[in-house]
Order: sequence, then structure tokens, then C-alpha cells
Amino acid sequence: MRKNLLSHVKRVVVKVGSGVLSNGDGLDRRAIDQLSRDIVELRKRGYEVALVSSGAVAAGKGDLGIVGRPRTIPLKQAAAAIGQSRLISFYEEAFHRHDLKVAQVLLTRDDLANRRRYLNARNTLMTLLDYDVLPIINENDTVVVDEIRFGDNDNLSAMVTNLIEANLLVILSDVDGLYDRDPRDNPEARLLHEVPRITEEIEAMAGGSGSDVGTGGMATKVRAAKRAALYGVGTVILNGREAGMLGRLFDGEPIGTYFLPASNRMAAKKHWIAFTKKPRGKLLLDSGAVTAIVERGKSLLPSGIRGVEGGFDRGDAVRLCGPDGEEFAKGVINYSLAELLRIMGKKTSEIETILGYKYGDEVVHRDNLVLKDQPPTPAEES
Repeated sequence: MRKNLLSHVKRVVVKVGSGVLSNGDGLDRRAIDQLSRDIVELRKRGYEVALVSSGAVAAGKGDLGIVGRPRTIPLKQAAAAIGQSRLISFYEEAFHRHDLKVAQVLLTRDDLANRRRYLNARNTLMTLLDYDVLPIINENDTVVVDEIRFGDNDNLSAMVTNLIEANLLVILSDVDGLYDRDPRDNPEARLLHEVPRITEEIEAMAGGSGSDVGTGGMATKVRAAKRAALYGVGTVILNGREAGMLGRLFDGEPIGTYFLPASNRMAAKKHWIAFTKKPRGKLLLDSGAVTAIVERGKSLLPSGIRGVEGGFDRGDAVRLCGPDGEEFAKGVINYSLAELLRIMGKKTSEIETILGYKYGDEVVHRDNLVLKDQPPTPAEES
């Protein structure tokens, strides 16, 4: 059964966490060597692979005398600055033994929130794959601030899966997969081998935070799987501390937890709007506009806007909220805050008269709008 679920897979994103790569003294070279052998084996089988790797902070914190998780952002950034070059050099050495070239790609959320930079990043990664180079991707922790953080590399791996149009996301963790309860506290905990749909109950099973050297726990992995599922991609959580797990997975063994993709795939651009592009403001709409968008699939026109919050420019993402203030959608706006304050509540025929120009009748076009908590519909765009 598992082999049938993976029969369509050609391109894989493998994410490995600090809990797999590190020990009490920093990076575990043996874990890196084993991971390199497993990835090389996948490539020999004909799969394209991109690696999202944590571990920079774990690699560098010892030089600063840090025990456990760095207490401040500057300390974390300093540790990452020391550790990132060490991490990539270990990978280069490990993969060089198998005649495989690697390339370091450091990203911030800002790189993927801007559509042009998003497409540039995709072109770079696709070119590396075309030239049989293994991209090793990490968040650029040395310069990142809260406003442009991915939050954790589980989230980043889901975004990369969308970015390079991968067919499968594999998250290597220090546990066997998702259990129905915490196996550390309950010996009767049962491993879930397959999750057809990520419900609130499934998310509740995922629990809380990660280790001293990582930023994610099982909850972030399940959220990443949920995001990948909406793009039509399955996710497998495996125990990365065991050798040969990637090969066993593609041999069809029912190991780990497999999260099935959603039946209706969300278009790549809408997935980008929903999960990658950070909203800069909020629009408060009347009930008529909400009904037109939700029930009739219409675009947002200026006449339906009753208020605005935040600061935004043309091309930014904004939250769309009903009369009760609750967000029901997210979209990319065609007008700046200054422009919108002049035209909101007006008819589309008045836009050009008021501004002296217009970018279109729609404040947010339907093609650039994603409803919250509603199943996606099949789409052709990318």
C-alpha cells in the first residue's frame, strides 16, 4: 500500500532537524555521514532531492560557551554565524566522498514573500537540480528578525516543497512518527502509520515544543504536513536517527507516519499567498462584500470596504475581515493604503476620477485571494 502511495514521486524535499544531527557536544558527524549515504542512495534510485537542514546553531554554540538553547536572539545569530560554515563544510566533505556536489542556499521569509524573489529562488533551485547538485537549504539565522522569520525549518520545508514543486516531503525527526498520545508518558501510545486528513484532533495529538537545540516539536511538523497537503503533496515523518530509513520508506515499508495529500490541490500561487506572503494590514468589509466573495466567488471591490488597519502598499498581502472583525480570507491588494483611504466605499466607476488613474476595478482580485478554512478548488496556475 505504502509503495503505491509513493509510486508517483520523482522529487523529494528531505528536512532534517537539529535533534537528529546533534549530540551533547554539537554536531554529530556520524549522523551527517549516515544522512549523506541515505540521500545518495535515493539519488541512485532516480529521485531528485533537496535537503532542508537545521544545525547551524548547534554547530556554533559551543564556541560561545552556550549550554542548551541560546537565551537571546543575538546569541542565536552569533552561534549560527559560526556554525553555518561548519555545517556546510561537514556536508561538503560527506557528500564529496560520494562524488556529489552541494550548494548552500540561505533564505529568509522576505525572500519568498516577494513574488519576484520567490521566482528567482525557484529558478536557482531548479537549476541546481538540473545540474545534479544537491541544494542544502537553511534559514539565514544570522540576519533574520521576527518579522521575516519562517519560525522553524519544518515550516520552511513545506514552503520549499511548494517552491520546487516536489512530490513528497520527508521530515526526519528523533521520534518514529506521530503517536495518538505522548509515548514518553504513556507506554500504550500507538504510532499512527497513516493520517488521511489533519483534523483538530490530529493537531492536538502533536503536543508542544522541541529540544534545546531545535525550534520545532511535533506540532510544527504536523502544521508543515498540513500546508504540504493543501499543495497536493504527502508528508512522511520518520525517525532520522536510524540508518537506512529513506531507502526503507521507498521500498514500501510502512514506517513512520504518512500524511496523505488533500484531494483538491491548491494552486502554487494561492498556496504562496496563503502560507508564505505575510499580511501587512487588514480590511474590514460589509456583509454584502463577504457574501459576494465567499458564496459567489467574486473579487473585492472598493464599495464593500468599511475600514482599514495597518500599513500596506500595492502588492502586499492583507487580511479580509467581516463586520465582526474575524478574518475569513487573505489576498494581495492592488492599491496602497493612501489610495485605498480615498476610494473605499466608492463605486468602481469613480476610482479613476478620484485618483486620476486606476490599476483595475478590483481592490483584491479573486485570482489573488484565498479563503480561510475552506477546501481549495483545483486550479491550473502555477
